Amino acid sequence: MENYVIIGLGFLAQALFFMRTIAQWFKSEQEGEVISPAIYWQISLLASIIMLTYGILRNDFAIVVGQFLVYSIYIRNLQLKKAWTKMYWAVKVLAIFIPLSYLGWLFLSDNFSTIFNNKDISIFWLIWGITAHLVFISRFFYQWIYSENRKESVLPLGFWIISTAGSLMIFTYSISRLDPVLFAAHSLGLFIYTRNILLHYGKGSLFSKLNKIPFLNKIIGKVSSKIK
Repeated sequence: MENYVIIGLGFLAQALFFMRTIAQWFKSEQEGEVISPAIYWQISLLASIIMLTYGILRNDFAIVVGQFLVYSIYIRNLQLKKAWTKMYWAVKVLAIFIPLSYLGWLFLSDNFSTIFNNKDISIFWLIWGITAHLVFISRFFYQWIYSENRKESVLPLGFWIISTAGSLMIFTYSISRLDPVLFAAHSLGLFIYTRNILLHYGKGSLFSKLNKIPFLNKIIGKVSSKIK
């Protein structure tokens, strides 16, 4: 039963990650260009905390390190979007306190070494998994530096190219780990990463093909207007 709960947490985290990507993709398709909405980063914070919990419970060093490294970038993008100051103070306190408390607990209880020495993962796949997650999260470091230079939160072309490469690597890692959470998440994500690359190259919105259906256009417009 405990294993089902852990897997459930993983699927919940990945469902949230997928929701953020869907929201970003939907808004971008509507605008005909790649958009970085605040809700993308807000959902990222919640999903990252849940995924961090999942990684700890699964004794998966690659997941834990990946979530810790990228977490502060989510907050920075919210600051660049001027959305961090608008969030309720209790939410901001929890957003900072929870990952820090996890980090303290891992070191003080020596659980960090337990996760790193998980005997269920061979050295090769441990190194591959860590490398895959580092490649995948490096997209956020690239995005952060790019955004800092622009003084605004942007999702540039390189972000989606790195996303695709990292996602393919994690997909192979998920097969070796028999991890249904990572397998499902990175199977679904590749489509949206590809669509954003195509939008960057001016291939046009998929929604533009629905111009002859006013009813659908109206619904799409209303949903898009809710994504900030």
